[in-house]
Amino acid sequence: MPNTTQPSLALFPASFDPLTNGHLDLIRRASCIFDEVVVAVARNVEKGGAFSIEERLEMLDEVLGSEPAIRVTVFDGLVVDLAQKLGARSIIRGLRAMSDFEYEFEMTLMNRHLSPETEVLFLMASLNCLYVSSSRLKELARFGAPVDDFVPPVVARRLYEKLGNS
Repeated sequence: MPNTTQPSLALFPASFDPLTNGHLDLIRRASCIFDEVVVAVARNVEKGGAFSIEERLEMLDEVLGSEPAIRVTVFDGLVVDLAQKLGARSIIRGLRAMSDFEYEFEMTLMNRHLSPETEVLFLMASLNCLYVSSSRLKELARFGAPVDDFVPPVVARRLYEKLGNS
């Protein structure tokens, strides 16, 4: 039986390159379930990001800085190792489509093998975020198309600055 006197902590890892309204929706929904949500920015060696880790942290801080139950950190390595280090028994993952499910399913099975006590909880994307991905937003911004409906204003501005459109 879980210890209910201890505050609940969930980990929400992603690259956040860039932060989207879909990410924010999941973070805020998770914060309604858990006492604290740690937003973990992955240093992904396989993905060349449009934004540096520092830029991602700045945007997250500007958007989430005033929310007391949300903490932002950076990590290298395995998500389950970070969860154990932080004392998070839950990892939050968002799902938009079947392709997300297949990828997340494989990752969850591997994480369960590595850390059986850590649960992965899937939150379905809200309807207005189902088709939004960081890759698509970067592509839109590159061509000067509007991204304002999909990201916070600070992210839209920085996307256009970074990708050469204003």
